[in-house]
Amino acid sequence: MVTIKDIAKKAGFSPSTVSRLLNNDSTLSISPETKKKILDTALELGYERKSIQPLIEKVALLYWITEKEELEDVYFKQMRLELEKNAINHNIELHLFKHGDGIKSIPNDISGFIAVGAFSTEEIQKLRKKTKKGVFIDTNPVPDLYDAVLPDTVRITKKAIDYFVEKGHQKIGFIGGTYHNPDTNEDEMDIREITFRKYVKDLGIHDERYIFGERHFSVNDGYTVTKKVIDDLKEELPTAFFIASDPIAVGSLQAFNEYNISIPNRVSIISVNNISVAKYVSPPLTTFHIDIPELCKTGVSLLLEQILDQRKIPKTVLLQSELIKRKSAL
Repeated sequence: MVTIKDIAKKAGFSPSTVSRLLNNDSTLSISPETKKKILDTALELGYERKSIQPLIEKVALLYWITEKEELEDVYFKQMRLELEKNAINHNIELHLFKHGDGIKSIPNDISGFIAVGAFSTEEIQKLRKKTKKGVFIDTNPVPDLYDAVLPDTVRITKKAIDYFVEKGHQKIGFIGGTYHNPDTNEDEMDIREITFRKYVKDLGIHDERYIFGERHFSVNDGYTVTKKVIDDLKEELPTAFFIASDPIAVGSLQAFNEYNISIPNRVSIISVNNISVAKYVSPPLTTFHIDIPELCKTGVSLLLEQILDQRKIPKTVLLQSELIKRKSAL
């Protein structure tokens, strides 16, 4: 069994210094080089990694989500709470910065960052001058520069379409939101819609009349756009819809119910996220489960690899999702 004395002797530092570092003594003041040498030595000698949990100081949580967006889509609120919980579990000193604070408010001596939301090229360039250690959650804006972990929405979209086709549907529609590009300040097609369009074309079942998108991913947007869909298509409604998120799908269900359109007998619905309310709406939503705890856990682990292990090569991790089958899809 490796002891504190073994590590101290090989690293060339006092047992007291080694002990204080490995036991997260916040009053210990040593250089990053000294800290790295002690930790590297401990790991080299076989000291259990789970026993080494030094305080990671000054990690920035860049939360570029507005209060309105968080209120409309609980996906982001859950993500923020999970990241904060993981930071506590891994002894990370996390500091929250919001879009209104701007990149300029972030100290130059941060250890790294975790980012949620859409960032402009200019913001990323400024961020790069502060630190080369960072992870983007749910987006992948600069895969050659920073780590990213996100759901495989391309795969999710194709799996939803495949499910419908296997069930005999040929008239398949899409209801979703758009991506707001911070560089151009314009709304652009979301990756789910891009994938949907290409895949239904590949399958020979594309119909432009069945594809609809709105600015946000909210319940109200889902309700508004679905009423428009019903009014525009009337008896020509497709028999199935892939809906980009659960909040949009909840709004869509409200509209379909108001028009007495039976779900799933007339229209089947599959959505994405599996938020808590998905199983309580009428009918309960068939939806792809995005594992937010795993998403955030992976993001924090990626950052720790960069800070503690000094990994230089950026990683992109795509998490797969399970289809939770309920009553909204036949």
